[in-house]
Amino acid sequence: MTILRWLLPAVLPALLALAIVWRSDRNREPVRIVVGTYVLGALFGALAFYVEGKAARFTGLAVQADVAGEAGALLFLFALVAPLRESMKVAAAWPAFKSKHFDEPYDGVVYASASALGFATLENALVLRAHPAGWVWIARTLLALPAHVFFACLWGWAMGRAKQSRTPNAYFPVLFMMAVGGHGFYIHFIYGRGPGALVATLPLLFTMGGVSLVIGRDLVRAKNLLVDPKDGRLRASVTRLGIASLEALSRPPSLKAFREALKRRRQPLLFRWVFYGVFVTLGAMLVGLAASIALGHFANVDFSVVDEHDVSTTAPVALLGAGLLAAFPLSGYLIARASAVKTIAEPAAASALCIGVSLVLMGFMAPVALVFALAVAPIAFGLACAGAWVGRGA
Repeated sequence: MTILRWLLPAVLPALLALAIVWRSDRNREPVRIVVGTYVLGALFGALAFYVEGKAARFTGLAVQADVAGEAGALLFLFALVAPLRESMKVAAAWPAFKSKHFDEPYDGVVYASASALGFATLENALVLRAHPAGWVWIARTLLALPAHVFFACLWGWAMGRAKQSRTPNAYFPVLFMMAVGGHGFYIHFIYGRGPGALVATLPLLFTMGGVSLVIGRDLVRAKNLLVDPKDGRLRASVTRLGIASLEALSRPPSLKAFREALKRRRQPLLFRWVFYGVFVTLGAMLVGLAASIALGHFANVDFSVVDEHDVSTTAPVALLGAGLLAAFPLSGYLIARASAVKTIAEPAAASALCIGVSLVLMGFMAPVALVFALAVAPIAFGLACAGAWVGRGA
């Protein structure tokens, strides 16, 4: 019974997720190769944890901030742990990538997921065995599982596209580095800090779901070889939130359409709207922050009591963060509507500049919170682009 208490919570969710991913492929891959990739993921995971243990004893560093300090934990995480773990997952999926059964883009997602789930099974088993009591550690492992799959699917998608095109491209190295960086921050919040930091994973999880939806649409489009001439384009320009905006809101853009919307065609970047957009974004952030404070005051929330080691005290931070994040899609929409441009370059540039200034100021005023801000910054940028996509002209 003691073994089952840590083994079943580690194995059952991973196998269930693997079955869902495998069944989601219309042309299902051979079970023996999928299971073999899963097992290889666990074996390469054991190698990764062995190397990490040796490095931790040699350097005195660790993933936990309360053991190695904030700077030491982040150094150990991004210099060794995150790149090593993603590399081991790639190594586990490589035999499947070279097989004759890997013949369509979606196969990259299937085999990358299998590798990541095998890795996650071993990791969760080790964590739950070391911490057999407490709901917090079960919550940590359950929250870690979707991140393993999502970040592996990024480079898995790139492997699938490379296999389809049969030509080298920049997708894999770029998405691999994004997976390393994103998963590194996620590990820091899950295992490197107190239980209260788990709240910071919620916006990351929502973002993973949105990106997965866009990538899934792209894979289905590539698989079926469908070309929609109206994809990514809206009807004639409108002056209010109408049918065109509702259509954009209900139908996520393809990756190609989104890339095209970020480009400038036949005209330079309108710097005046970038300049105006910075002030619009700052104003929306202040309004969102004020609204969060007012709501907290109405609900009798004590903003002075925040402790990352106590989950019950993280509500004020979550409320303030929600107010700030809500400002970005609103500002992106307003900038796009006011400028009446057909792309989202101006709102994207304005939000990026505003985020950069905010990070610099936060680095001077609140260095501890900078880690959380860096992790959420891509989400804020994506929300601004999403708002601009809805509000842009045709």
